[in-house]
Amino acid sequence: MQALFVAKRPFDPSAGAWNRYVTWSGLSQLNEVVSLDTMLCPTVPEELTAADWSYNVHADYLAFFFRSLEYLRTRVAGNGRLNILAVLQNPTHSDVAAMSLPGFGFAGFDLVDVRSDVSALTNCGGFEEVFKNAELSALGLLTDLTRAQQVQASLRLQYPEESHAECHVWAIWRQRFPAAAAA
Repeated sequence: MQALFVAKRPFDPSAGAWNRYVTWSGLSQLNEVVSLDTMLCPTVPEELTAADWSYNVHADYLAFFFRSLEYLRTRVAGNGRLNILAVLQNPTHSDVAAMSLPGFGFAGFDLVDVRSDVSALTNCGGFEEVFKNAELSALGLLTDLTRAQQVQASLRLQYPEESHAECHVWAIWRQRFPAAAAA
């Protein structure tokens, strides 16, 4: 399985809404939210160009994900502080174990709705019947794939009417750098 790459704005204590978010979410253990959630961590670039279509993923809800890390770095240069994420959608244990991404550190597993815009872990107010806030890391992620898959299956069963409960498991590796220096 090949990793995809996406650039996200960080959401951490430097964000003006951080304290309100921590109070609302109850996620007091967080140092930062590292997520594919587009509301908490907006995607960069915000609009696609004609050239992007030679490098991005041609699939519903994945058009801002790129197959080329080098292209993405060039594309987002000058956009300030970003998290560059390498991701795998619905990976197996062997996919995660086989992933070699020099310069990236493993961050954890996110559960993001099938439209790839809202994290069931950090932006739905909690699903207490399925997982506890204390299970999330300081980045707002689950650290074990088996547990992430259990949460994914349980969300669908326990909350069948909730649109954000229909989600994918995403393995996330992070490379953080000032995008201006990447050019």
